[in-house]
Amino acid sequence: MSAVSSAEMAPPVAESAERGPLLLWLIFTGLSAFAAVLLWRYGMIHQMLSSDRTYISSVVVVLYGLTCVHCFWRTRAIAREADAARRCRAILTTGDAAKVLDGNARALPAGLVSDHIRSLVTKAATQAGGRIDQTLLLRTLADRLRGSNGFGGFASDTLMKLGLLGTIIGFIIMLAPIAGLDVSDKLAMKSSMGLMSDGMAIAMYTTLAGLVGSILVRIQYYMLDAATQRVFSDAVMLTETRVTPLLERP
Repeated sequence: MSAVSSAEMAPPVAESAERGPLLLWLIFTGLSAFAAVLLWRYGMIHQMLSSDRTYISSVVVVLYGLTCVHCFWRTRAIAREADAARRCRAILTTGDAAKVLDGNARALPAGLVSDHIRSLVTKAATQAGGRIDQTLLLRTLADRLRGSNGFGGFASDTLMKLGLLGTIIGFIIMLAPIAGLDVSDKLAMKSSMGLMSDGMAIAMYTTLAGLVGSILVRIQYYMLDAATQRVFSDAVMLTETRVTPLLERP
């Protein structure tokens, strides 16, 4: 009785595990949006944008928003692939796997893992027996699963470098009045101090925006890469334990 109950409980657990990437992204993005609303409520974001005359902070905010949209699109795609891989595992585990593979795996749900299994079936039929080496096919599957995930690293580095660019520009603006500073002229001193304060504000705000944006992007794409790796590992386990042994059987 306990074995039956544990078997019945297995699919919902697996299903919740596969849907985890999109849920984690939504939780993380919700917390980030809540923090942004609080900062806007207390005027900190408005102060940052109004104090930055170079508009680098605004560019960082826009790029971060576009990167979040891309990460959501990729996370949703990986969640769908994980769900398709879970259904493939259920079909090949609970049903007649040999009959499914003999039918060219057409009963499998659409997805990259199913395409990989169909490629294995085609390779086994072409070489007519013997050991099936799926190394190259697994490399292709890994590349297709990763897709444009590398955009996250590019976006994170870009946000960081934009922050450093704002730091340099801010220090240039801050140090520029010192060259022609006349100590005896109080009005010029006051004007120079104002320019130095503006330069320091630009340097600090752009650096802060670049660092925060880069860290948040890194976290999002780290979760995405971890989910992608789990789907790939599940595909390797499925094909090595359920597919290739049947295809290599005489």
